[in-house]
Amino acid sequence: MMQTVEKWDIFEVSASGRTEGNPFTDYTVKGIFRGKNETVEADGFYDGEGVYKVRFMPSFEGEYTYEISGSFSEEKTTGAFLVTPPSPKNHGPVRVANTYHFAYEDGTPYYSVGTTCYVWSHQPEEIRKQTLEELSKGYFNKMRFCVFPKHYIHNFRDPETFPYEGTPVDNSGLTEENFSYNVDFSGNHWDFKRFHPEHFRRFEACIAELRDRGIEADIIVMHPYDRWGFSAMSREEDDLYWKYVVARFAAYRNVWWSLANEYDLLRAKTLEDWERYASILCEKDPYNHLRSVHNCIDFYDYTRPWITHCSMQRQDLYRHVEYTDDYRVRYGKPVVWDEIAYEGNIDQGWGNISGQELTRRFWEASLRGGYAGHGETFVNPEDVLWWSHGGKLHGDSPERIRFLHQILCETPGLGLKRGTGSFDETVGVPEGMAPDSGYEIHYYGFGRPTFREFRKEPDARYQAEVIDTWGMTVTDAGIHSGKFRIPLPGREYMAIRLRRLPE
Repeated sequence: MMQTVEKWDIFEVSASGRTEGNPFTDYTVKGIFRGKNETVEADGFYDGEGVYKVRFMPSFEGEYTYEISGSFSEEKTTGAFLVTPPSPKNHGPVRVANTYHFAYEDGTPYYSVGTTCYVWSHQPEEIRKQTLEELSKGYFNKMRFCVFPKHYIHNFRDPETFPYEGTPVDNSGLTEENFSYNVDFSGNHWDFKRFHPEHFRRFEACIAELRDRGIEADIIVMHPYDRWGFSAMSREEDDLYWKYVVARFAAYRNVWWSLANEYDLLRAKTLEDWERYASILCEKDPYNHLRSVHNCIDFYDYTRPWITHCSMQRQDLYRHVEYTDDYRVRYGKPVVWDEIAYEGNIDQGWGNISGQELTRRFWEASLRGGYAGHGETFVNPEDVLWWSHGGKLHGDSPERIRFLHQILCETPGLGLKRGTGSFDETVGVPEGMAPDSGYEIHYYGFGRPTFREFRKEPDARYQAEVIDTWGMTVTDAGIHSGKFRIPLPGREYMAIRLRRLPE
């Protein structure tokens, strides 16, 4: 009986091959997958114990054939399989749509409400299970996390696995008090040409768990928070790593690529390095997943053609998402604020804003035509903080972010942009639709008006609703025409939505 796989899912072929020498570098393996509407060539990878694998994500339904070949074996592996229709929750990869927004490949709009859990995939099973339980509540539809382990405050424990064969430095004396960015890597002993497949299996299992919950996996391929030497590998070692990561993960439909978290802190890397990584990614990823690179201080040049969207961290203490309009114009791409400070109470300025303020930033970014990201950093007796480890959520913002997402999904057309309004409000209107399309959300943030007056056409009827973005309620405020007044409760975080009714 012919094997089957649904459209945009993974079809994997395994084959036995040579084990002499170093299978990660000494041999090649690739697959060619042919269907009526596409032919895709994908690199394979060595998965240990004499097993080589090639993965493929079909974009069309119907019958396919495959051929696996390379120096890993004298024999070719061939076969056929049938691609069936996607299941109801499978909408395909996310793509850029309508210039500043996103949609799944089947055309379903995608409104990003992301979160960050840098190294949740490297935690013990109990914490990973808790993380998935929280994510199953539907708060977020994107998660940023790292392939490499992380060395930073509140995160000194070794991961359960490492990406390479070797021995890590002894960190038994490491504390918050003697933490330093200037780490001596000499105590580590790694073979950067021999991967540890179990580390990558764990990571891709997390990608799959997110996929099954409708969550995009925003994979951070490199980062500077390192005591093991992974941030200072040679050019040859970096390139080998990039090719291995792409070969293993690219066939998952929910993958986004983030070249780095805070690329500008990776002092050993140059602009030429980042552009080279991008060229590897563009060459080796046959599915053209979304791509970006994240900053600490200096934005990358987001006009670069390989970048699909802006992945931004705030540069100013007070104004950040308020610049969404400007960055849309400057870069001509979707603006995603992946780091705008986190809800929490630690002693770092990036990790102690309130849930109300983080929710306000989400609404500001969204109504200005961009997207925001969540994180949580509450002091914890076991030092398990969501922003790094995952585990359990303790803040007030996640369910409010979920409520915002519900509102965004009711947007006519595809995405919002900033509309015209008074100086003390942010107005969101549908992107690309006529100015008088008849859909407006007026958001008052930390303002507390007790009413708002509107002037509309005397012969047009508007359904008005009062949205309490913190209380998570939508209240009918009647049907109006011409000049009218909408009462408000005189408290923060309120909005008014107007929808023009058919003639």
